[in-house]
Amino acid sequence: LKALAERFDRLAEQHRRLAEENRSLGQAQEQLVAERAQLLNKNEQARSRVAAMIARLKSLEHNA
Repeated sequence: LKALAERFDRLAEQHRRLAEENRSLGQAQEQLVAERAQLLNKNEQARSRVAAMIARLKSLEHNA
């Protein structure tokens, strides 16, 4: 019976550690998803600026 109680205690501790790790990983994933969204937005803004610059350069080229 003592061995069973010890095994139960070890399993309960392992469960606690895994639950904490799972919570931590969930938070990290949320942060990474938010960071990815920000980077995608910045990338799209940069793409738009480059496209506008190219259009202006082409316009200047045709007007010259």
